[in-house]
Amino acid sequence: MILKTQLVRLMLKLSKELFQQLVEEAKKQKPLEACGLLAGKNNTVLKFYPMTNEDQSRYHYSMDPTEQFTVLKDIQKRGWDILAIWHSHPDTPPRMSEEDKRLALMPEVNYAILSLAKDFEYQLKAFFKDTNGEFIEQEVSIAEEGVL
Repeated sequence: MILKTQLVRLMLKLSKELFQQLVEEAKKQKPLEACGLLAGKNNTVLKFYPMTNEDQSRYHYSMDPTEQFTVLKDIQKRGWDILAIWHSHPDTPPRMSEEDKRLALMPEVNYAILSLAKDFEYQLKAFFKDTNGEFIEQEVSIAEEGVL
């Protein structure tokens, strides 16, 4: 069953417009890490929910629980799924840091990271935690609006 779930999650698709929303939020929050949730259906992101980084840190984040509850209610009301937990890396590559791995507690979602570091500027990567606890990079597809 887990293997089937992993195969379904081999791609995270979003529009250029949604990708630009991620970039703008990350730039607005820099030098702190920005964070939020990506929700939708069938691996296609339909909405980005920016969240408050309670830690106010450039190296890690935690989302405001009250905001999370409100967002989760909206996602459920729409019949969507949480497709990814998203955050930015203001100064480092888009990879799962040891801190990211330690805090990746939610099963069956991607962990998406947008880097603003000079050599990786605006690069988005997604990772999925397999049954062995390893993080496998997933394909991210950014398409023109309406092409998803």
